[in-house]
Amino acid sequence: MKKTIDYQWIDSNLALKDACEQASLQTTIMLDTEFVRTRTFYPKLGLIQLFDHKTVYLIDPTTIDDFSPFIELLANPNILKVLHACSEDLDVFQHYFKQMPQPMLDTQIMAAFLGLGNSTGFAKLVQHYLDIELDKGASRTDWLKRPLSDVQLQYAVADVFYLFPVYQRLRAEFDKSEWQEAIVQECQTEINKKEQQLDPNKLYKNMTNAWQLTPPQLAILQILAKWRYEEAKKRDLALNFVIKAENLSQIAELQPKHTSQLLEFMHPNEVRIHGKKILKLVEQGKEVLPENYPPKITRLVDEQGYKQTLKALQQKVKQICPENLDQGLLASKRQLNQLFSWEIKGQNPDKLPELLKGWREKFGKELQKVIKK
Repeated sequence: MKKTIDYQWIDSNLALKDACEQASLQTTIMLDTEFVRTRTFYPKLGLIQLFDHKTVYLIDPTTIDDFSPFIELLANPNILKVLHACSEDLDVFQHYFKQMPQPMLDTQIMAAFLGLGNSTGFAKLVQHYLDIELDKGASRTDWLKRPLSDVQLQYAVADVFYLFPVYQRLRAEFDKSEWQEAIVQECQTEINKKEQQLDPNKLYKNMTNAWQLTPPQLAILQILAKWRYEEAKKRDLALNFVIKAENLSQIAELQPKHTSQLLEFMHPNEVRIHGKKILKLVEQGKEVLPENYPPKITRLVDEQGYKQTLKALQQKVKQICPENLDQGLLASKRQLNQLFSWEIKGQNPDKLPELLKGWREKFGKELQKVIKK
């Protein structure tokens, strides 16, 4: 392993502009971000790593206020952006820049389709292809603090410096693989998921024990869940640091009239800050007319024939999955559930399940036959 990797520290608008101009001369660049997200709703960006095959740039977002050159680079259709395990990086790009890296390839997704295992970590790929053991000792760094130590900076540099040769090895296999289109689609799907607008009115459906509540109770839960989400965004606070999810279901069930009732199962600070507001929201929920109640939530596991059908679907996946593809990549349990739910709830053509879209469609149609038997 190269003991010290050279880099340029970018901490001004002019330096960022110059770095992005240099990077834009390439057809492929490596990207990574370092951030802190412990108690906040949004990630707090501490560092951006950019490697253009010649220079590693460490971009300090705490001292730069004009990111337009970087946003242009992210959007440049002629430059491929390579990331590893991109999901949280995409959260950062979406929040700070309102721009996804397009086009983009994720080396973790590439590795999965090329037989190196699902969710393979970057260090493992570096070890596999380069026989280099990365020092991950700085992984718990507070990236918002300054100055960063040499150890921390080298950790950040390594994440893009070694990403390039790893990508080159994967690319050589990718170019010979029958899964090229599937890889490209999966990477684009990651971006599409982040760009989808979440509907706050539907958040209640995923709340703890929501399936046990009656429609009148769900009307209250719907209001509480939406309020918690909007409060978290407004205060930039992680959802459970506003109110824990399980408490919302309990409030909807008990429909308390006094804060003393809330204190029986909630933290005093939650009650002190939000108690009166919660009671108002409960009353608001109780005023919902019966015709506007959310329908009772039914769990898939309680649907007639679900267990037998799921087992049959999993058996079918084993039969139809190509030998050179991991079965979990073809159809996860979540995706099988999604297909089953779509089939029994009316086959909405505007909301196709993942197994009936893109490269999975031909396999999904085989799985459909199992459900229709």
